[in-house]
Amino acid sequence: MLLPALAEKILREVRGVLKEEIIVVNTDGIIVSSTSPDRVGAFHEGALQSVKKRDKRIITADDEKKLKGVKAGINLPVFFQKEVAAVIGITGDPEKVAPYGEIIRKMTELLISENFYSEQIDWQSRALEGFVFDWLQERGHGSSFIDRALMLKVDTRLDRLVFIAEFLEPEKIPSREIWQRLLSWPEKNSNDLFIRWGHDRIVALFAHHSEEHIQRLEDRVSRYYSYLDRSSGSPLSGGAGQPAASSALSRSFRQAERAVKAAKKARGLRFDKNLTLEMLMDEIKPETKLDYIKRTIGPLQQHPDVLATLKELFRQNHSLKKTAESMHIHINTLHYRLRKIEDLTGLGTGNAQQLFILYMACLLLDEHTNDH
Repeated sequence: MLLPALAEKILREVRGVLKEEIIVVNTDGIIVSSTSPDRVGAFHEGALQSVKKRDKRIITADDEKKLKGVKAGINLPVFFQKEVAAVIGITGDPEKVAPYGEIIRKMTELLISENFYSEQIDWQSRALEGFVFDWLQERGHGSSFIDRALMLKVDTRLDRLVFIAEFLEPEKIPSREIWQRLLSWPEKNSNDLFIRWGHDRIVALFAHHSEEHIQRLEDRVSRYYSYLDRSSGSPLSGGAGQPAASSALSRSFRQAERAVKAAKKARGLRFDKNLTLEMLMDEIKPETKLDYIKRTIGPLQQHPDVLATLKELFRQNHSLKKTAESMHIHINTLHYRLRKIEDLTGLGTGNAQQLFILYMACLLLDEHTNDH
């Protein structure tokens, strides 16, 4: 059945070809779209005849008196997969509008085909998204899971590496066509699975064959990240887990989430295997992180200049000279602020253990601030 939304789309496309009144009629003879809105919903007997005879129907002035809901012009059946899908009606002198009829019929058939295949692609994409979501959330690997995998032609015997790309300004990716291009990487292997995840992420499951060296796999991930960076128009971060068996793919997914979170600050690509402190931070409960901040640098939050000095000290690799220069303050002022840090927190920047405690607190504070 021809849906009204598609009929409206057809009308928008073909009405630019000529100025005469145009109608789109479904196979029951009901006008579903028209350049004259008052005709929508009316029965068109001439179009129904065109459907039954599978041929064009010239509507004459005499036909206007005999057939219900018609106006002089021409009715053209539109075919899809060898069946009549709709009828296009053009009002006017048949001799004048007939030359445009075949052009409009071909345009309409192309639009119906395009819409059908777009819907098929959308259905397949949604089915694959749901399947991958269940897979990564460990929602069973029973017979139903295997049946879905077979239907979607997914080989669940392969090890896979999960990669997540997070777009930091997804509004810069405005159309479905652009998202589809991002998912259709030219170097994509037949066993790789790329899906859209929410409004700001792409999740890719890179197939890892046993004979493929891990470095080659990671090179492919890096090239895909570069492709997204060039093609999306949005800044992004990327995180990659480590290869895992089908039954343990959720582990690679969690690693990729950890890596993309670590990559956000620098807006780059991080591999989980290269993470160090980030691994520990990811395992700490949110409430524990907040308690740690309060117990360490909590008092510094009331002294923004002192807190900023501590952060800059770490950025400058504990160089007092570079820290003072970067903040445009006198070295004596810097020493005063460092003493203030120790007075307020009980932790000194000259003690390696206490300095590490302060560093961890700053990392956790930045993470908490970015999350909010």
